[in-house]
Amino acid sequence: MLWSRITAILLVVAAVAWIASGALTKKEAPPATTKVVETKPFQVSILPAVVEPRSRKLTLSGRTEADVRTMAIARTSGVVTELPVRRGSAVKQGDVIAVLSDEARESNVQQAQARLEQRQKEYEAKRVLVESGNLAKLGLAQFEADLKGAQAQLAQAEAERDRGTVLAPVSGIINEVPATLGQSLQPGAPVAEVMSLDPMLAVVEISERRLSGVKVGDRADVRLIGGAEAPGTVRFISNRASPQTRTYRIDVSLANPERKIADGVTAEVTLYLAPVEATKVARSALTFSAEGKLGVRVVEEGNKVAFVPVGLVEDQTDYLYVSGIKPGAQIIVQGQDFVKEGQVVEPVPMKLG
Repeated sequence: MLWSRITAILLVVAAVAWIASGALTKKEAPPATTKVVETKPFQVSILPAVVEPRSRKLTLSGRTEADVRTMAIARTSGVVTELPVRRGSAVKQGDVIAVLSDEARESNVQQAQARLEQRQKEYEAKRVLVESGNLAKLGLAQFEADLKGAQAQLAQAEAERDRGTVLAPVSGIINEVPATLGQSLQPGAPVAEVMSLDPMLAVVEISERRLSGVKVGDRADVRLIGGAEAPGTVRFISNRASPQTRTYRIDVSLANPERKIADGVTAEVTLYLAPVEATKVARSALTFSAEGKLGVRVVEEGNKVAFVPVGLVEDQTDYLYVSGIKPGAQIIVQGQDFVKEGQVVEPVPMKLG
């Protein structure tokens, strides 16, 4: 029993000594070091901005409209005895559209003519007496007044007779003929509507934001719904906005000598506005800022990215012309959607062609 206890104690002492020797001789491991990895700036392709004057185009939808639309009316009472026109008839200014019954107007002219001849003879006879000294000059003044009164009555009778003939007020096309043969008309009654189709007007409405870029005399191009095209000139710009749309009317004058352009046809009008400084950029170069503004990203001093808002000047198939970019600005044309404002990048000039 004694030896077994002694043996157990020796084994415990030996184990403790072995463990202690290992702990004393173990070397402390060196602390771990953090490896720093350097990252290269993101590469972007750039192109220098070339700014040039560019004429702006504005295309608006509108309609054609007759330059003049007027109604020929009866100027006196009577029955329609002649009506040589119908819808679609071409007339020139002064052509006869209708003739009303005489209603004794011609007899009134003849009566006034006879009275004038009588007054003329009386005046001549009295003038001879005055010149011979057989009549005082004061009496001649009364006969001269009677003569002028007769002349005025004849002119009035002839004017009344002429009112029985309805004439075309302008050259154009007869659009409507409300009157009919045998109809009794009173003064002011409509007889025929005449439309003047040369020149023809193309009418559009423009917003107040665009109004300052258009002026009278500017050229315009008009494309009709059927595909026909015609050059035109801005003839009128309204100074008053429409209460409903807050837009302004613009009339474009179109030559229409053969009357091929009809009234009321849908038309697409291209207006050429005053030129502005613009830069040609690819559609893919445009992007949006964090605020939702349309523009381009550029590389500024220190190779830092900046955002430049732009305005649209002209829209083409592959390119856009925009305003707001300074000459020589380094526009990011590839990689602009992968960088943000203030980020340092590595600009690489893009090779063209």
